[in-house]
Amino acid sequence: MRFSRRGFFGLVPAGVCAAAQGSIDRQARVRRHNPVLQNTLDPRSPLSVGNGEFAFTADPTGLQTFPQAYENTMPLCTQSQWGWHTVPEPAGKGANDLRLTPFETHGRKVGYPTSATGQKELFDWLRENPHRLHLGLIGFAIAPAVLPPVARTSGKTPAPENFSPIEQTLVLWTGVLRSRFHYGGREVTVETCCHPTLDLLAVTVSAPPNVVFEFPYGSGAMTAADWDHPDRHHTRESAFGHSRLDLERELDRDAYQVSIAWQTPASMKREGPHRWVLTPSGDRLALVCWFGRAGQKPATLPSAAETMAASREHWDRFWSNGGVVDLGASKDPRAYELERRVVLSEYLTAIQCAGSLPPQETGLTCNSWFGKYHLEMHYWHAAHFARWGRAPLLERSLGWYGAILPSAREKARSQGYTGARWPKMTAPDGRDSPSPIGPLLIWQQPHPISMAELCYRAHPGRETLARYREVVFESAEFMASYAWWDAPKSRYMLGPPVIPAQENHPAAETWNPTFELEYWADALETAQVWRERLGMARQPKWEDVRQKLSPLPVKDGVYLAHENCPQTFTERNRDHPSMLGALGVLPGTKVDRETMRRTLKKVFAEWKWADTWGWDFPMVAMTAASLGERDLAMAALLMETPKNTWLPNGHNWQRANLPLYLPGNGGLLLAMAHMAKSGAFPEAWEARWEGLV
Repeated sequence: MRFSRRGFFGLVPAGVCAAAQGSIDRQARVRRHNPVLQNTLDPRSPLSVGNGEFAFTADPTGLQTFPQAYENTMPLCTQSQWGWHTVPEPAGKGANDLRLTPFETHGRKVGYPTSATGQKELFDWLRENPHRLHLGLIGFAIAPAVLPPVARTSGKTPAPENFSPIEQTLVLWTGVLRSRFHYGGREVTVETCCHPTLDLLAVTVSAPPNVVFEFPYGSGAMTAADWDHPDRHHTRESAFGHSRLDLERELDRDAYQVSIAWQTPASMKREGPHRWVLTPSGDRLALVCWFGRAGQKPATLPSAAETMAASREHWDRFWSNGGVVDLGASKDPRAYELERRVVLSEYLTAIQCAGSLPPQETGLTCNSWFGKYHLEMHYWHAAHFARWGRAPLLERSLGWYGAILPSAREKARSQGYTGARWPKMTAPDGRDSPSPIGPLLIWQQPHPISMAELCYRAHPGRETLARYREVVFESAEFMASYAWWDAPKSRYMLGPPVIPAQENHPAAETWNPTFELEYWADALETAQVWRERLGMARQPKWEDVRQKLSPLPVKDGVYLAHENCPQTFTERNRDHPSMLGALGVLPGTKVDRETMRRTLKKVFAEWKWADTWGWDFPMVAMTAASLGERDLAMAALLMETPKNTWLPNGHNWQRANLPLYLPGNGGLLLAMAHMAKSGAFPEAWEARWEGLV
């Protein structure tokens, strides 16, 4: 029997290139990095299973039995790409009622949604809605699944004295989470996995305690859940049979469905308005729990055994195909740690960043920025899939740009430009969220062109060109329209107003940022090549802008963040050292390599690394690799600084309210592919690779 509503991983064969003699033992490479948690409940490192569209994060019981212990560190959530919630809007107000802030733009005013002054309620509502939703908690009834508010905020771990974890292992090659713990004088073993093509969790348990299913109201908080207002939502039984329960969930104007089926003797009982308890009748329990949009309830569900088998087959195929970098023969202990980060990043981006929508920065683990995604980060989340021979995983979310093309065109038109202007912080509807910074960013604009080109290189042909041509051309049209002709200096400028990738520069005082100038030139050239591939002539305006863009700004022999920096780097030498991205991330056609080398070394000497972000380290490594600076490349990747912290579960920790940061994982994979192809690993390392495009 086949259970599928979508193809998940259509992969290309490995072996595009190899850097050393001898085949790579892919399974040994993956298995040596299985995350193992022993005798501990570590709130910073819960483990997740998922499929790109759906993910479930568990504690040492293999379920979400002790959510309070994780609430303020890395919450235990059940999330999907489609699971969103919107609270009622302010009375009589909507998105069109938000007043825009006018910015002087070369002789005309352009409005941006950057100020909450006098409209804070509407500003905040538009920023916080829709927010991603915690679909439901599944845990063992060995502690209250949901405690009263006072207990939940006390900081106490609600584990009973007769519970003790033994060992938990995420078997990466099969996608199965195996957990063992003691409870009530018995050893309980649990296996948890996610179906590869359904938003469905499978669980098998020996010596099983009762299992609790509980459902919250929506929240934009990191937990994605509000347990304090049971009266604001409804959970109804739509069908109840001998071994299956179907539920309908309603939260304001949003709705979804849940189906629970068990394949071993058990009884289900309702214990509250949003709480059900499944009581096993024997020494073994097997169940599945499916989540889906309203109206999508399947007639049949796969069993737990069928789901486990599908997971094993799926992950075997994933790991056996695509790119691989093997550092296992290297004696340097740094090589082992770097390989661990790489392998876990492959897994985490596959379950968190390979869905039908661009991912949020915390993926499907928990909420950041209300669960919305930041399109300037889409490249860092997903571009590596194409470099690692897994382009279909990038293409799944790349198609979303076509879906929001009408609103992106309208956004450009409303500001007096042509083409399509992509939002910064958004949700499935494509509406730009108000922010003092976000609406003025532009470096997300070339991303669809760059990512479409990666897909073309993986699948060259007219089919790929036809699929993305409109997005590529409309992106380029806006870019050419946005550039301003500076007649006295006979050049095109970017901004003002503009906020560059290094966001701590005032929009009205910033123009010609280094990274964006290089990206504009590269993306416009790519768009022209696409026209030629389709038998079309080069677009004259695009070509004029590309050829006459301002040169990259230089002062004191190094590249500046932007042309109007008052000093070299300015006092703002924190956040992203984005000027380095002009070579490495990008080909650097406008870059002088020795100027960039001096810039790289100055950044290493003077940058405030504690105030950077997780993708900055791989970006710097790519610049260093492009310049042949092997030692600096490794120093960047393995720098010991808070934002380059890598947890036992493979997540890139940033700060207390951003406990994971998937752009760091995706960036690492980009950097590893770049370093392999550049020959930038230390000479003493025994590095082998294959399947890198």
